[in-house]
Amino acid sequence: MNNFEFVSPTKIYFGKDVDLKVGSCIREKGYHKVLLHYGKSSIFKTGLYERITNSLKENDIEFIELGGVEANPKIDLVREGVKIVKEEGIDLILAVGGGSVIDSAKLIGVASTTEFDPWLYSMHEVEVTSTIDLMVVLTISAAGSELSNSCVISNPEFILKRGFNSDLIRPKYAFLNPELTYSVSYHQTGCGIVDILMHTLERYLVLEEDAHLTFSIAEGLMKTVLNEGLRVIENPNDYVARANLMLASSLSHNGLTGLGVKMFFTVHKLEHELSGFYDEVPHGAGLSILFPAWARFIVKKNPKKLAKFARMVMNVKDSNDDYLDALEGINRLERYFKKIGMPIRMVDLGLTNVKFEEMADSATNFGKNFVLGIENLNKYDIINIYKESYE
Repeated sequence: MNNFEFVSPTKIYFGKDVDLKVGSCIREKGYHKVLLHYGKSSIFKTGLYERITNSLKENDIEFIELGGVEANPKIDLVREGVKIVKEEGIDLILAVGGGSVIDSAKLIGVASTTEFDPWLYSMHEVEVTSTIDLMVVLTISAAGSELSNSCVISNPEFILKRGFNSDLIRPKYAFLNPELTYSVSYHQTGCGIVDILMHTLERYLVLEEDAHLTFSIAEGLMKTVLNEGLRVIENPNDYVARANLMLASSLSHNGLTGLGVKMFFTVHKLEHELSGFYDEVPHGAGLSILFPAWARFIVKKNPKKLAKFARMVMNVKDSNDDYLDALEGINRLERYFKKIGMPIRMVDLGLTNVKFEEMADSATNFGKNFVLGIENLNKYDIINIYKESYE
């Protein structure tokens, strides 16, 4: 097991109606002026906007609104948020939504404390040194951004989707009410299930073999996600299943399931190119398409860990043949993705004339770099994986 540092400072308020306590919490913590950041229409349709704003008003909390966050959050809205925070003297950002809203809020908070353009953080040209405090009301179990140290933003000008990590951007407070996810669509629920699973699976498929407790935690979380995911697909209002998925979302991406191992997130990096080039591709859908193709590409050289996943998580009987068991595990996971309504090929999303080489160039700096993982990938490896995931 490698040396590691683990920080997870977010205070969680979990359960039914906890979102109604947002205003009183803000008042008790001594904040004075809030940026209320959200997406487009969903919080209005569900009544959540009214619940949150009433809670703020009842506690005499002054707030400025900035809505309009898209599924792949954009840098221009972040810049608008930074301008508001600086001009209005905001001392807390309240993100109401899923990972896209939270990531947008994270970068607004960071860039509001400096004079750097926010895109420089995403490109790793400047480091995070400070931020505005962030509070979250979660509306979808998926990205895990409510507890994570990561932030991913898209820049349409350069056709890039890039992320950065810093423990400073972890939210201070997160309100997790599973009932708020009842209204999430069938497709978005499926995307969320895939995203949660992949956050731990990418931590699990690593070179280390001796982080036994970490791997046991990861296996338990992944099995729970697979089981509860099916229950939610069958009954969207199953509170217990929704609650377990919501908690899994948070714990899958706060670092717990990767303690003591070196993480690569290879498939995530390939997916960021896909949804960076094709904005209509939801992140979870991109992962369900790319993971099987990547796994089949690397399985001959590295069957051992995929075989362990197959046996411990996908219930594949041990045949004493790592390669065959690993393949069966990949096949079972792919069938699971189909069962919950997820695409497993690019053509399932109607993508045509996909820019395989351009995406691979973007991922590797025109072939100069490798995308690292349990198997390092060059430009041509990536092109082959993209092609394999097409149809």
